Amino acid sequence: MDPTIFKAYDARGVVPDQLNPSVAARIAGGVLAATGGQLFVIGHDVRLHSRALTEAMIDTLVAAGAEVIDLGLCGTEEVYFHTGREQADAGLMVTASHNPAEYNGVKFVGKSAAPLSQSGMDAVRDWAISDTPLPVSARPGRVLAPADAESRRRVYVDRIMEFAALDNLRPLHMVLNAGNGCAGPVIEALTDRMPPQIQLSLIHGEPDGSFPHGIPNPLLPDRRHATAKAVRELAADFGVAFDGDFDRCFFFDGEGRFVEGYYVVSLLAKVMLARSAPGTAIVFDNRMTWATEAAIAAAGGQAVVSRTGHVFLKRALREHAAVYGGEMSAHHYFHDFYSCDSGMIPWLLIAQLVGESGSSLAEHVAAAQAAFPCSGEINFRLENSKAALARVEAAFADAGGRRDNIDGVSYSFTDWRFNVRLSNTEPLLRLNVESRGDAALLAEKTQVLRALIEEA
Repeated sequence: MDPTIFKAYDARGVVPDQLNPSVAARIAGGVLAATGGQLFVIGHDVRLHSRALTEAMIDTLVAAGAEVIDLGLCGTEEVYFHTGREQADAGLMVTASHNPAEYNGVKFVGKSAAPLSQSGMDAVRDWAISDTPLPVSARPGRVLAPADAESRRRVYVDRIMEFAALDNLRPLHMVLNAGNGCAGPVIEALTDRMPPQIQLSLIHGEPDGSFPHGIPNPLLPDRRHATAKAVRELAADFGVAFDGDFDRCFFFDGEGRFVEGYYVVSLLAKVMLARSAPGTAIVFDNRMTWATEAAIAAAGGQAVVSRTGHVFLKRALREHAAVYGGEMSAHHYFHDFYSCDSGMIPWLLIAQLVGESGSSLAEHVAAAQAAFPCSGEINFRLENSKAALARVEAAFADAGGRRDNIDGVSYSFTDWRFNVRLSNTEPLLRLNVESRGDAALLAEKTQVLRALIEEA
């Protein structure tokens, strides 16, 4: 087994060279050893090899005497939800989210849908790569109620619908692009629950692991065209696109323009603080911060900055009893959803906001976009990312800015700031730049940083 498939908070690799049913079985054995658990929740995404990997994990756990709730095809957040609701010992989701089709992986949560600790992840890895035989019990376990998937989906839909009050809104029309991933069946279930004045138009809704319209990763500009076009052609109020396992959602305004996830975080922070006690904490990642800090201050909340990544956001939410946490990469976390991320709850909340206020999504984010223009995340695939990061550090070491090392390197100056960091999941260097209301300065500084990073 290639130990490099174990990342900061999941496992991910190319199928079948790095990840295959025998490797998946070893990973399941590692989770069993690390948790000592007896009840596990497992689900998988739409990738063509996901079910075989899932079955290998189920077989391993059942042979060892454990009980397994098999959710089948589902979203990552459904595994999180049922792990918490069923008080399972761990949840495992077979997915590679937005990675190319040849990839797959496993996302892990432990008791109460909390992320595995670093020592827990290390224990999974160490057992999986060892020569320890797979455990076999004299009394095999079982798969619990495999035919009950429909009722489990219904319970999950009931829960996410509780986050938003939609019955008395003005008429709304939303385009939802499932990207041929896992989101389609959930959107269909939600469509049946919508009040009559709310219209949902689902595109690319059929789950299809061949991804006929391309890998669903709306962070890539060339994966946004279908949603933007549908919003314009159908004159929708706004659009939403999902990644493959729908733990992320991406917004488009009524003109089909992509809304940077950064501004969605600040908007949802205001929404959640409006229904919370003064001083309630909001957690956000440190890549871009000024718009979110301003929104939290205006709404009377407490700002908590976290390292990027779902493990770190979830821990911070629990530690600070935060009602909401957001990453500009479109992960949104909710205290009342086991402090886990959801791709469905955010657009329901935005629908309520737009429907109650009478203002469009574009109007709701316009002030933050003007006050804090940003570069969006710029990704660099380099031969030596660490050397590029070192060049940036050296160039700004004596520039007079305030530095922080929460994740990668950030420098803040009076009128602009930036963060540059190595990706936790891909061989990329990521750059984010923002300014205080100065688009020209933003462009200038972004170009300076690009040149430093790309220097031969």
